[in-house]
Amino acid sequence: MNSTPRANRTHIAIYGKTNAGKSSLLNAIIGQDISIVSDIKGTTTDPVSKAMELIPFGPVVFIDTAGLGDDSKLGEARIKRTKKILQRTDFALYIIDASDFDRKNLAEMLKEFKKYNINHMIIFNKIDLLDEFTLNNLRNEFEKCIFISSHNSKDILNLKDKLIKQLETGQQEPPIVGDLVPYNGKVVLVVPIDSEAPKGRLILPQVQLLRDCLDHGIKSYVVRDTELKNALEDLNDIDLVVTDSQAFKAVDNIVPNNIKLTSFSILFARYKGDLEKLVSGVKILDNLSDGAKILIAESCTHNVSHEDIGRVKIPKMLNQKYKKNFDFTFKMGHDFPENLSEYDLVIHCGSCMLNKKTMDTRIQFCENKNVPITNYGIVISEVTGILDRTIEIFNL
Repeated sequence: MNSTPRANRTHIAIYGKTNAGKSSLLNAIIGQDISIVSDIKGTTTDPVSKAMELIPFGPVVFIDTAGLGDDSKLGEARIKRTKKILQRTDFALYIIDASDFDRKNLAEMLKEFKKYNINHMIIFNKIDLLDEFTLNNLRNEFEKCIFISSHNSKDILNLKDKLIKQLETGQQEPPIVGDLVPYNGKVVLVVPIDSEAPKGRLILPQVQLLRDCLDHGIKSYVVRDTELKNALEDLNDIDLVVTDSQAFKAVDNIVPNNIKLTSFSILFARYKGDLEKLVSGVKILDNLSDGAKILIAESCTHNVSHEDIGRVKIPKMLNQKYKKNFDFTFKMGHDFPENLSEYDLVIHCGSCMLNKKTMDTRIQFCENKNVPITNYGIVISEVTGILDRTIEIFNL
């Protein structure tokens, strides 16, 4: 479980006003002193993340955020950073200092949770500081909330049990390819080896697809593009060929038309986002004018080489195909801009390093600003003239 990628873990963020006991609660839940605890307001200045296994639910990431209502010198920046975490929050814990209950702040955060469609729990902390009369009034008013002291181990165990029950009622993680290929089917994975491929290992989407095949009883075969033709001659009844998008043109020429073809990037467009909307977004390419502003968004940070797909190959491919000079902007990691209105198109990577919540939020942001968004693999298949073939298996 410790090796589960963060993008595949349920992201549980802890929110609340400064000094509500968020860091103390996180330390109590995970049994380690991860977050610094202090009576001084604003001790947590940046989000603190901890990956762990929440037994019996599974792998999660807890995120301790800076306090809301921070009136310190850097408070505004900290609160902005905290609210940005909402974009990747799958489940929220809102912590209230029971001895200093701010109803206005609670109401504001409930609006934020609704805006981002985040399931949540409201937790009254520090109940050991209340008299019995005040505590009973709060319990009667907020019957569905949880009342704890982060110093009480029984309270923490009870909180964990209730958290796990709520998480388990959520949606099951969708398959990557398990609902597209039948049990005992055959999938060929085409993995070109170039300077972008990490030496000695496969990249994350390839590993995850292999695991999904194993989970669903699908036979998988891994080959380089240079051995693909011979591999197809060795195998019969292939259900699907999945290739790196950069090799689309060459692989399309090798794979017979009776065998379905797609890419890792397109599979992840469906797995992590909304494939139909991303396919719709690519149609804007034909109508973009010279100098149109295009945002290239990557979910991971890495060294850029002359073969970089996002910063080199796709821009070059688009300028050559449409005979225009587009204006490209590049963003990496969680640095997704708020000023989306200034862009004519967003082209996103396969988002293997982001959780689904983050990708869904980004798609929604673009939709709200009427900015089309698409995906690396979809763009490459459109430019090479094989988009219809590469999305055929999804029955859109």
